[in-house]
Amino acid sequence: MAEAYIVEAVRTPVGRRRGGLSGAHPADLGAHVLKALVERAGVDPAAVEDVVFGRLDAIGPQAGDIARTSWLAAGLPEEVPGVTVDRQCGSSQQAVHFAAQAVLSGTQDLVVAGGVQNMSQIPIAFASRQAAEPLGLTQGGPFAGSEGWRSRYGDLPVNQFHGAETIASQWAVSRRDQEEFALRSHQRALRAIDQGRFDREIVAYGSVAVDEGPRRDTSLEKMAALKPVVEGGTITAACSSQVSDGAAALLLASERAARLHGLTPRARIHHLSVRGEDPIRMLSAPIPATAHALKKTGLTIDDIDLVEINEAFAPVVLAWIEETGADPARVNVNGGAIALGHPLGATGARLMTTLLHELERTGGRFGLQTMCEGGGQANVTIIERLCVRPGPSAPPPPPP
Repeated sequence: MAEAYIVEAVRTPVGRRRGGLSGAHPADLGAHVLKALVERAGVDPAAVEDVVFGRLDAIGPQAGDIARTSWLAAGLPEEVPGVTVDRQCGSSQQAVHFAAQAVLSGTQDLVVAGGVQNMSQIPIAFASRQAAEPLGLTQGGPFAGSEGWRSRYGDLPVNQFHGAETIASQWAVSRRDQEEFALRSHQRALRAIDQGRFDREIVAYGSVAVDEGPRRDTSLEKMAALKPVVEGGTITAACSSQVSDGAAALLLASERAARLHGLTPRARIHHLSVRGEDPIRMLSAPIPATAHALKKTGLTIDDIDLVEINEAFAPVVLAWIEETGADPARVNVNGGAIALGHPLGATGARLMTTLLHELERTGGRFGLQTMCEGGGQANVTIIERLCVRPGPSAPPPPPP
């Protein structure tokens, strides 16, 4: 049976809004991780058969096929193609899936997957809303004006905040629960930074060498003083993922390519799947998607040593933990998007990069990644660590 292996994974630091990466052209952010990926792997870049990138808001400097643009901006061979995909927040996790599927099918042997986003330059949903105005089109987003959509879902709001509030209500996640979770995310991220846990996965971009999002001065008292995003709701900025900039990339290879190019497989793709559910609640799809993945693999949640689930909003993760029975001490052990940030098109690849390195650091076997996505979807990827790379190997201290 064919296998797909991860042989290298790198990322930029995640820059905060208007932070150290905000002035970088998105293609240059992508080029930065692609160049580093090839150099670290020690592979002939001409042997790469495709580059698959995730990216949202295809407008301005992020427009076009940014996978191809980034590869060429890195000075890499012109004969290597690229393609850009959009599965909303899961775009670069889907890029990993497409790359792995190409290898598993036997049609390709060496494929790069990744993603990039500069939200400082291009605000979220700008391409589908504000950019429509000069064309005389509706600003109501991709659903407004669709007779088919309206006949099925009526005029129910289709936005993240409504989805997050719905989850908080249905799973009885209080504002205090969310704020305590958010504080832990910052504490875990800061611990990871201070202990150098991210050092091997990060490629500094200019003077930016560490993630900019985690806040050392945050507290439950400060969080409690914030106003909810929606009047009468529980979601505040403190319990939401941060607007961010960044890029990440991974190199996937077949067994044949690993032998031919002298590459060391670090993890095996054990499972890939994606599921959908209620697009109005939107953000709860990781729950059925995880159940589907575990059923197909025959694994239980207790078999999973580490989990990376995107912290789009605190209730998303807290509801997932309740439904799956996952041990919170194994979930987002180095913090998540509430602290580290969520550069939309890059986050899927960033999570996988962090998951790989943390499995190696701790000696875990199985890692699971999932994330909620627009349209009520969720990807699930399970990887199996194969070897330990040089670096700190002590197990992490108990989470705060």
